[in-house]
Amino acid sequence: MVVVNGVLFGLLLAILIGPVFFTLIQTSIEKGFSKAILVAVGIALSDISYIVLAYFGISKFLKSSGYDASVAYLGGAILIGFGLASFFRSRKVVNLSAKSIEAKGFFRYVIKGFIINGLSPFVLLFWVGAMGLATAEYNYTGFDLALFFAVIIVVVLLTDLLKAYLAGKLRSFFTPRLFKILNIVVGTALCLFGLRLLAFDFF
Repeated sequence: MVVVNGVLFGLLLAILIGPVFFTLIQTSIEKGFSKAILVAVGIALSDISYIVLAYFGISKFLKSSGYDASVAYLGGAILIGFGLASFFRSRKVVNLSAKSIEAKGFFRYVIKGFIINGLSPFVLLFWVGAMGLATAEYNYTGFDLALFFAVIIVVVLLTDLLKAYLAGKLRSFFTPRLFKILNIVVGTALCLFGLRLLAFDFF
């Protein structure tokens, strides 16, 4: 069940639309799939760093307070916030453009992915919300907690590689209508996750 939950959450994260998504697609189209792979690796490393930060932050809080419900409420509020933001993004016109960061060398593409992902303060907030879901709702600890997030990272990395591979071949497929639908689907799912956490004390 840990793996299943990790896969489902990973797929949800994989279709979030934002600067990272467009950076990956743009790199694949303009620089080629091999460079997009390096960007995807950088994104994954950035996510892992934020997961570690989220884990130690929440673990320290739990040790000092011992109150799981507070983590559940915080995580629920964050996930609902992301869900609502996704709904708002579905109303905007999508522009396939990414932040410009020069990257010419092998490691510079990895750094590019790391920086683009790490520059957004919402990334850490998202992982704090995910950590709240894993610890308060799923009650994961130790190996299960590590496995849950490892599965998420693997799923996101694989789907990022798939998106990068398909970007050059199916460029016309990435339409504003598709992005709108994806934002609505993601927004709904995140709000449901968040509401479930806010109802922590009732189940």
